[in-house]
Amino acid sequence: MKIHIDKTFITDSSLECEAGCYFLQTQSNHKYTDSALDKKATIIDVNECKNLLKIDKNIKIVGITGTNGKTTTATAIYSSLIKLGFKCGLSGTRGAFINGKNIDEKSLTTSPIIKTLYYLQKASEEKCDFFVMEVSSHAISQNRIEGLDFALKIFTNLTQDHLDYHKSIEEYAKVKSSFFQDDGLKLINKDDKSIKFNEKNAYFYSLKQNSDFYSINYELKERIKALVKTNNEEIWLDLGLQGEFNLYNMLAAFGAISLLTNKNIKQISKALSEFNGVDGRMQIVSKKPLVIVDFAHTPDGIEKVLHALRHLSLVVIFGAGGDRDKTKRPKMGEIVQRYARISIITSDNPRSEKPKDIIDDIYAGMNKENTIQEEDRKKAIKIGLLSLKDSEALVILGKGDEEYQEINGVKFPFSDKKIVEEILKEI
Repeated sequence: MKIHIDKTFITDSSLECEAGCYFLQTQSNHKYTDSALDKKATIIDVNECKNLLKIDKNIKIVGITGTNGKTTTATAIYSSLIKLGFKCGLSGTRGAFINGKNIDEKSLTTSPIIKTLYYLQKASEEKCDFFVMEVSSHAISQNRIEGLDFALKIFTNLTQDHLDYHKSIEEYAKVKSSFFQDDGLKLINKDDKSIKFNEKNAYFYSLKQNSDFYSINYELKERIKALVKTNNEEIWLDLGLQGEFNLYNMLAAFGAISLLTNKNIKQISKALSEFNGVDGRMQIVSKKPLVIVDFAHTPDGIEKVLHALRHLSLVVIFGAGGDRDKTKRPKMGEIVQRYARISIITSDNPRSEKPKDIIDDIYAGMNKENTIQEEDRKKAIKIGLLSLKDSEALVILGKGDEEYQEINGVKFPFSDKKIVEEILKEI
């Protein structure tokens, strides 16, 4: 990537270097420094890059990590801060945004550092007070966040995922834990014991035990209503979201805004009450029939979504990504079958794997009862819609608001939401 400044540019690729440009040397590309020097580039580090880009040192960066909940928590914080009168940027799975404007499309959960610095440059130009970003375990491991000074770090939870990369849940937890070893401000899910952290400047949120931000009473029918206690004050949150997992996300958002601003709990509660969720996360794409699309693609994520909808009779469509952790596949199948009247196994993003092989891995955790296999995701969605009885819900898991399906290195246009709308017009 190139960032143009004055009459030259900054790049993190030695292939793009030329005389007079700047080469941003990072932990991941330092072995190409000699090549950049041969092309007469000037070598700079992250701090020097910040100065060249005139990034405002007063922008408070908020980093959120965890297996599930990063996107919803980050978006809730971002949108609520804007509602409260602050200027704010956001980057993550859904792309990058500044003050309500989309400045970059969907990409990695956490971008390479040069792209994050570009976002911070734009946030500085827009005089942002805050910049909220999702931080993946891959980004921590690969140090794609080097040189960033976080005003607050948030931990949501840790469950099985990315074991194709980290090899073991212990290594995965170790990587996540490394993000929380400094003396900076932290907000930790007290109910999840998976990580280790430096207790200095650590605050906690919980649904199960007394903590800095504690929901002492809540109900989850239709929507979330929760009584939150903090600093000997109590306030009701009334949220147009579903599920206990979303209450955790919103408690994290509540705590973050409380720690970062001088707004009182009534103001924070009001701002959060206006947050209506994220596309592709428990998103209702049709009311009659009821069709819900969600990004859940881990055993824990699927369990949380389906548990939140357990009051409904469900038909569930799901698959698993190719070239990823295979051990989670039968676990996902077992969980879906436990909650669904009909389970339909289909393709997700098969990548280089054969869809049938992935489906077989999932099916290993299931029995034959009320189970359908259909490799074609569009056909699977049509089967699901035609299988619905009155008052049942169709839940489509795995891709959320993704607008493509990756097959053998090619990303083909595909949106669960659009496919549902298209089929409903036909039937």
